[in-house]
Amino acid sequence: MALFRVIRSSNPPIGLDFMLTDCFFFAPHRVNLRTQKRLAASVVGCGKRKIWLDPNEMNEISNANSRQTIRKLVSDGLIIRKPVTMHSRSRARELAAARRIGRHRGLGKRKGTKEARMPSQILWMRRMRILRRLLVRYRASGKIDKHLYHELYHLSKGNTFKHKRSLIEHIQKAKAERHRERVLKEEMDAKRAKNKALRERRLERKEAKQNALIAEAQE
Repeated sequence: MALFRVIRSSNPPIGLDFMLTDCFFFAPHRVNLRTQKRLAASVVGCGKRKIWLDPNEMNEISNANSRQTIRKLVSDGLIIRKPVTMHSRSRARELAAARRIGRHRGLGKRKGTKEARMPSQILWMRRMRILRRLLVRYRASGKIDKHLYHELYHLSKGNTFKHKRSLIEHIQKAKAERHRERVLKEEMDAKRAKNKALRERRLERKEAKQNALIAEAQE
């Protein structure tokens, strides 16, 4: 136990006919509640640092040496589980929102090289995945055939398209060019068929004239 010594003044207050000399008193010893805290943590289902013991009921709590008595103290409110400490993320959310629009990203905030902050390989992978997903979607929907898909796949792998918009524009131009070529081919085929039919009719008329002349000569 701790021992304290109190020495009062030699000039007592007015009205007191006595003087306090050296007097001694003992401070009460602090009760060890380590076992009770361990049992309470096991009963409540949390860590020992989350257990609160009522400082005004130390004697009653110290007599509790079983889980059943600990449960009774918990139900009586002498032992309480401390609430979960909340760490607000409002400031972190505000900072993240500011960084999304470009704040706090200047030269003074950058640590590491450009390649370390955003590797070019990662950018390449993202771009290729975007372009290839677009090609697969267009092929599945029938906007491009498998031959054009194969051609555009290798063009995108060869770094021809810097972004998705350029690929879409190239697809539109390629489809327009193919449509124009198909129309021209159909026109040429129709013209050839027409010329062929014309030649055949000429040959028929020529043969008919020759046959008529031969018949007249025989008569």
